[in-house]
This record gives sequence, C-alpha cells and structure tokens, in this order.
Amino acid sequence: MEWGLPCRTSLWGLCSVLLYIAGAKGEMSHAHSTLSVSAPHLYYTCPEGATVKLLCNQRGTALHTSDKLKGTWLFTPHSDQHCTGRMGPRHTVIGRLHGNHSLPPGLHFGSSEQNLWVLLQNVTHADQGRYCCMVLDIQVEHNHGSVVQKPHSHVVLQVTPRRNDGTQNCTVWDPTPPGGSVPVALAVAACILALLSLPLILVLVYKQRHSAHSSRRAQELVRMDSEAHGHENPVFLGGSPQIKTRTVSQIMTRQSSETGRHLLSEPGTPLSPPAHGDVFFPTEDSILESPEFLQV
Repeated sequence: MEWGLPCRTSLWGLCSVLLYIAGAKGEMSHAHSTLSVSAPHLYYTCPEGATVKLLCNQRGTALHTSDKLKGTWLFTPHSDQHCTGRMGPRHTVIGRLHGNHSLPPGLHFGSSEQNLWVLLQNVTHADQGRYCCMVLDIQVEHNHGSVVQKPHSHVVLQVTPRRNDGTQNCTVWDPTPPGGSVPVALAVAACILALLSLPLILVLVYKQRHSAHSSRRAQELVRMDSEAHGHENPVFLGGSPQIKTRTVSQIMTRQSSETGRHLLSEPGTPLSPPAHGDVFFPTEDSILESPEFLQV
C-alpha cells in the first residue's frame, strides 16, 4: 500500500525525537557534574539490637585534579524529609569529628574509592530515619577551600521490635530506577507500543477503504439494474418505488388454465368481448348462463 512507507517513516521519526529529548534531558542534568552518588538499596528494615551497614556508591572523579573528595553522612528522624543542617547519625555534628575514635559507641564510618558506608551496631528506634550520603568536591585555592560539587543520595532505616526467635538479620528493598533513565524507558516503551500497533492500524484502514469501495460498487449495481428496468433507483429518490401500471388490454390478456378450459379473454367464449370492437361488454347481446359457470 502506498501509504504504508510514509506512515512507518513518520513513526520512526517520532521515536527518534522522543529518544533524543529523553537523552538530552538526562545529559543536561549531568552536564556540569563529573561525580555521582547512588544507593544500591533504598530501604533497610532491621529488628532492635541488630547491626546494619548502610551503603552508598560513588562514581566519577573530581572536577579538578587538585581537588579533594570527602564523604559524609547526615541524619534526620523524619524519613520523608531532606537532610538539613550538620546533624549526623546518633547526634553527631559534621565538622567536629576527628576519626572513629571520637564517635559514639556502635557508630563507624568508612569509605573506599567507589563506596562509602556507615555502620550502626545495636540499633534502636532512635536510629530510625533518613540517612543522607554525600561526597564533597572541595577545590583549594590560596589556602581557601570551596565546594564545587556535592552529589548526594539517601537511604531509609526502619527499626522493628525485637524478634522472639533471636535472629538479627536485616532486609533490604531495591531502589526504583534512577530519574535520568525514566524518560528514556518511557520513550522506548512508547516506540515499541507504536510499532506493535502499526499492523493493526494498517488492517483497520484497509478494511475501511475496502468497505467503502464495496458500498459504492453495490450502489452502482443497484442504479444500473434500476435503469435496465426502466425506472429510477428508489434508493436515491428517497421514497417508495412506483407501481408499474398496465393497460386494460394487458390485464384482459390471459393464458390457458391448467384444466385446459378456455378463459374469458379468449375469442369464442360467451363473455368474451368482440375481437375488434371498442366496447368491453356489448349492451345489445344477452349473457348466456352456462351450467359450468353456476357450479363454481
């Protein structure tokens, strides 16, 4: 079909535009960032008394080779709110810590080239809340430091009552896809759905065109048949068909009956009119009564 190729071409063009816009949005959000932080697990659920290690992943490099990277953790007891201020886990204050030896009991921080974590031992309901992991990219110039990047993420810790069986295992929930991949996934899904629906759309259009052609053909055949019978097509006249009238001579002209007897219209019968006369029933001739006629 002639319209199939332009339809597919426009569909591929639409998919390309959607993917381009989705990719552009993802690139714009990270255009000025060379460092990222993400959480492999968003929710942690632990019973009281358990030990949990909250983990975040670090990707990328500093903006400048001379910059210094520093990982830190903030805390808020409200899991639906952002971390603000300088409050850290278990009432610590960020900026006043000098190694793990100055931390409260059961609290430890750690980091590597690709990860940073906080270890909580003997958790209680006071530890329940939102933990924000952050990496600070500090640029040092003339003995003065300024933060040029601070990518961050967060995890949520939920503390349940102590278990009767004595187990202290924690469970984790996988996080939702990153926000940057959502537009791309939606664009890909829309393109796949459009491609799968294309054959159905083509079939429906073809059936509609074929039905319209058949209807026009049927109307043309009806019109031609009506013209062949000598009257207009009643479909286009908008009224009932006209009854074809016949003359008196056509009505009186009859065929022989099945019994072989003569009908009234044949010459020689008592009630037949004159063969070449102008009067239907002659007034001067008397009508003879036939015995067969009276036994009807």
